[in-house]
Amino acid sequence: MRLGLALGYWGRGPDPGHLGLVRAAEALGYDSVWTSESWGSDAFTPLTWFAAHTSRIRLGTAIAQMAARSPTTTAMHALTLDHLSGGRMMLGLGLSGPQVVEGWYGRPFPRSPLTATREYVDVVRQVLRREGPVESAGRFHALPYRGEDGTGLGKALKPITHPLRADLPVLLGAEGPKNIAQTVRIADGWLPLYWSPARTDVYEAALAGRGDGFMVAPMARAQLCDDVAEGLLPVKAMLGFYIGGMGHRTRNFHADLMARMGYEDAARRVQELFAQGRREEAVLAVPDAFADEISLVGPRGRIAERLQEWRGGPVTDLLLLSPDPATLRTLAELNS
Repeated sequence: MRLGLALGYWGRGPDPGHLGLVRAAEALGYDSVWTSESWGSDAFTPLTWFAAHTSRIRLGTAIAQMAARSPTTTAMHALTLDHLSGGRMMLGLGLSGPQVVEGWYGRPFPRSPLTATREYVDVVRQVLRREGPVESAGRFHALPYRGEDGTGLGKALKPITHPLRADLPVLLGAEGPKNIAQTVRIADGWLPLYWSPARTDVYEAALAGRGDGFMVAPMARAQLCDDVAEGLLPVKAMLGFYIGGMGHRTRNFHADLMARMGYEDAARRVQELFAQGRREEAVLAVPDAFADEISLVGPRGRIAERLQEWRGGPVTDLLLLSPDPATLRTLAELNS
């Protein structure tokens, strides 16, 4: 099981400690570093900065939002950074949810998410293969554009720049069983939002048929500390925001996933409290048990014991959310 460093997305501004963490992770033998985006900073620019200050560590987006860019634009970002980094780029993509897609990007959330994702990935792969002009008769990503409000003069084009790798890895963030099953069919890897090594049966059917090289790369908060309850508070804060604040109450993929993992009542309670503006209560309403099983928190011995559970399942890459160099070093030592 390879280790990666997950940095998420910026809050009010860039974290001045991130570059140091990336360099430390590379020195410790970490395989990859991953950045994210929501409705603030983008995922590609920080990776470019890290690429310029490192030499080996692989660079991934976890995730770049599909609604933010056309698939050809995303492919351009990926092939450009792949060249600049010497072939270290991995492209992680995700749909996000209706509130963000329609509220921030001003685009309709696709009524057929599976179809929209499949078309998007197909166009990206066409660009990376560069076998001919990029064409798609898709419902959501048609190329050339043939809408009634267009000129009708669009021409199918072949990328000017030759991609460094036609097989640049494409991974998908997916939560529902059908979406995960499609990810196995069309992508090189899966980026789970929550992963519990004690509940691999939740994903077993959807992951059936994956190839030997298929990546399963969940994120997990890691914190070396004596007080487990205190160490879980950042995990609960993250869960409270995702479950309560990132999605409408009637359509929140993160809350639905928590429900499928056995915490339906708690998920609905967190949503209710968050909607009422009682955010601190919403965070505290996240069960410690749920926060604990999707993270690695506690003293070294406890983390070592639980790390074995993660290594025993289908996870190929464990992406650690940790701002603490001592924690990163401990995980590197325990995973060696």
